[in-house]
Amino acid sequence: MSVKVAVINDGKHKLPHYSTPQSAGLDLRASLDQPVVLQPGERSLIPTGIKLALPPGMEAQVRPRSGLAYKHGVTVLNAPGTIDADYRGDIGVILVNHGDVAFTVEDGSRIAQMVLAKYEQVAWEEVRELTDTDRGDGGFGSTGIK
Repeated sequence: MSVKVAVINDGKHKLPHYSTPQSAGLDLRASLDQPVVLQPGERSLIPTGIKLALPPGMEAQVRPRSGLAYKHGVTVLNAPGTIDADYRGDIGVILVNHGDVAFTVEDGSRIAQMVLAKYEQVAWEEVRELTDTDRGDGGFGSTGIK
């Protein structure tokens, strides 16, 4: 099943696409006039040249590429970044270099992946008590590791 999404491609590269038939994420590419060098610990907003009009009830999540994270320590800083259905600007990817050496982002580099997801908005119902569960208010680590 696919969802129709209106798109403007102001970049120099083809539209984001799935690398394999069962991929969940579309590859996002950097759209740069010149390379961006990320020093260790540095972050930068990398444009993609892609603008979307998502259907109501949908969001686009910008996620790291596992290969960049594993091989270079480069990841999406606010992962997952959320693109709201009413946003119409360029999809920018905030990359951060957690590695030990400088990393160069070239024009056309696959820098992140984008996954579409359905969501629902909350309609709050204030109550005096919540229903009981076995876990209750047990927080971080309360269910153990084994």
